[in-house]
Amino acid sequence: MTKAEIVERVAGKTGVSKKDAIEMVELVFDVMKSTLESGENLKIHGLGNFTVKQKADRRGRNPQTGEEITIEARRILAFKPSMMLKNSINA
Repeated sequence: MTKAEIVERVAGKTGVSKKDAIEMVELVFDVMKSTLESGENLKIHGLGNFTVKQKADRRGRNPQTGEEITIEARRILAFKPSMMLKNSINA
């Protein structure tokens, strides 16, 4: 599903114009993005938890040359689905 398809469904289910639906969807995504960028966790009831985790430096290997390299520390985004979502998918 694409963002455009989400906008279509929001507009269809709420009865608002496409322009207003685009603004609503963009606003929700912006709030989610800024929350995660600041390092906060995001919990959406019935959907799941988005968490930002810190990964430390680690040793790796260049597969083409076999040379050892250091993979720098970084933050990653993790998603854990809620039990409600898991149950609805497996129903």
